[in-house]
Amino acid sequence: MPGLDDKLTDLFHQVLDRNPGELEFHQAVREVFDSLGPVVTKHPEYADVIKRLCEPERQIIFRVPWTDDAGQVHINRGFRVEFNSALGPYKGGLRFHPSVNLGIVKFLGFEQIFKNALTGLPIGGGKGGSDFDPKGRSEAEVMRFCQSFMTELYRHIGEYTDVPAGDIGVGGREIGYLFGQYKRITNRYESGVLTGKGISWGGSRVRTEATGYGTVFFVDEMLKATGGSLEGKRVTVSGSGNVATYAIAKVQQLGGTVVACSDSSGYVVEEDGIDLALLKQVKEVDRGRIADYAAARGAGAQLGRDGSIWHVPADIALPCATQNELDADDAARLVANGCMIVAEGANMPCTPEAIKVLTEGGVRYAPGKAANAGGVATSALEMQQNASRDSWSFAHTEERLADIMRGIHDRCLATADEYGSPGSYTAGANIAGFTKVADAMIALGVI
Repeated sequence: MPGLDDKLTDLFHQVLDRNPGELEFHQAVREVFDSLGPVVTKHPEYADVIKRLCEPERQIIFRVPWTDDAGQVHINRGFRVEFNSALGPYKGGLRFHPSVNLGIVKFLGFEQIFKNALTGLPIGGGKGGSDFDPKGRSEAEVMRFCQSFMTELYRHIGEYTDVPAGDIGVGGREIGYLFGQYKRITNRYESGVLTGKGISWGGSRVRTEATGYGTVFFVDEMLKATGGSLEGKRVTVSGSGNVATYAIAKVQQLGGTVVACSDSSGYVVEEDGIDLALLKQVKEVDRGRIADYAAARGAGAQLGRDGSIWHVPADIALPCATQNELDADDAARLVANGCMIVAEGANMPCTPEAIKVLTEGGVRYAPGKAANAGGVATSALEMQQNASRDSWSFAHTEERLADIMRGIHDRCLATADEYGSPGSYTAGANIAGFTKVADAMIALGVI
């Protein structure tokens, strides 16, 4: 990876000083800055834009009071960071997880700016969520929390202003409760205000599958670029939630074998391939753990609680769980085991040290802002359908998704070549996303 250009050093330190303690946000900014040296050399006028781009247009923090089934009052904290709207309304998911804080939301929102720009669709970048944990809560408790959360959030969003979607801890159930409360408060059936809705009430086909499918479409393009394919490849996928599940599905459809997946309690290895139907039953219906899946599979499944899923030999590794889950030691093991490609299905799952080890070890690395853009791309397609009161078939929507991911892949490679980093998906993604947003910001003036 290139180092930080001298022209950007002072600006990066300003970001650190203005945002103390927000380590994930610092990491996300540094990762983009490391690619922008050649850009500011060629276009000095972008320097001022970079400064503005690092400051969110709006940061909203609010109290979320709710009552559990025993009548006890709880207080959580809600967030929405509306980062940049130069290309369109703010667009990005809501995450409900105990780890959520302002720094996490800002890192996700900053990444979202470039990810959304890469799709070529007219959407800006934002992110939000709460430190509420839906795990172990009843349906009624989740509903009451979502209603309280939306009672504040509704005044900040709208189909032409800010369009949230789901993320970790926010699936179709939560989107339904959030949309119901928005409709109740505003007295408007504004379908375009949230994406990830149910098919029968304004949702898009393929939206559930989109992030996982899109990541694998991107990997397929990476393989095609060197004359290869997924046929016969061994793949490891971290996580077993929505993104991981549908990444596994698409790998299997394209002829690969997913030999391992995981959750926060451990990982399971199956040389003959993960049983996707059973995995979905255990995780989505029974809400069980990987250990439950391994027990149901019997002797063919090896459960690992020590070590790392990245120690399992594979041709392709897809980190699809959470940020900074793959470190330098894991990356070294992947290199030693002959891994060809690492593509991020999650947001920033590889540490900076891991990325350095991977790239120096000859592993082709695809950052999340490019590889996992399929989710937000299909959210934008849902917005199109809502605006036209239309509904597309699964096949048509999937083909649109595949076309978008193909375009992102090709744009990354072309941009990397243009700016002197041939083959670098990191440089290509960062520069292509940045220049598209920067040009729009210049055109709109200092606002």
